[in-house]
Amino acid sequence: MTTSIQNETILSLLTNLGLDTAASYPALETLGQVDHRYLRDLKINVGNVLNSSQHLSKKHAYLLAVSVAANEKYQPLIDSFSAIARQEGATDAEIAETLACTSLLSTNNVFYRFRHFTGKDYYQQTQPGIRMSIMMNPVLGKEFFELVSLVVSAVNGCELCVTSHEESVLKHGATEARVFDAIRLGSVVKGLITIL
Repeated sequence: MTTSIQNETILSLLTNLGLDTAASYPALETLGQVDHRYLRDLKINVGNVLNSSQHLSKKHAYLLAVSVAANEKYQPLIDSFSAIARQEGATDAEIAETLACTSLLSTNNVFYRFRHFTGKDYYQQTQPGIRMSIMMNPVLGKEFFELVSLVVSAVNGCELCVTSHEESVLKHGATEARVFDAIRLGSVVKGLITIL
């Protein structure tokens, strides 16, 4: 396939992400027509969070990116981030659990935001009835499972879940610097998907 994208920054960004350079990306192409300076910022930000973290291995960075792409339902990045995560040592079981964790947290974020917003005793005291057995013995390990949970909760804006998972991930040995890098990664990948 021949690409119609002429902007080198866009081509480089798409290539680095393993995305199809012949596909249509209208918002990116709009920026590319005027060679908008944001394109360089986007490329640098994406490269930094995925490849230059001092507190996340590349495997963990790409698994977190898979979780955000899945949460945002952007299949091309789910596929490319999964492929890169595999190259960095992720197993199929770890990728599958990342997807399962993302689904579970999307469920929990809706439920617990509702509880938090209403603040009514009945909703607070009634058992959720949501099965969460994957949280008991995760393939990813408790610390990283909690980190994925935290990132998805932050992207979905669930204050109660963010507070709970941030506390839990620190109890399981993460540092605040690791949490910070993970949240920064989640925000940059979310911004990337917005413009793709």
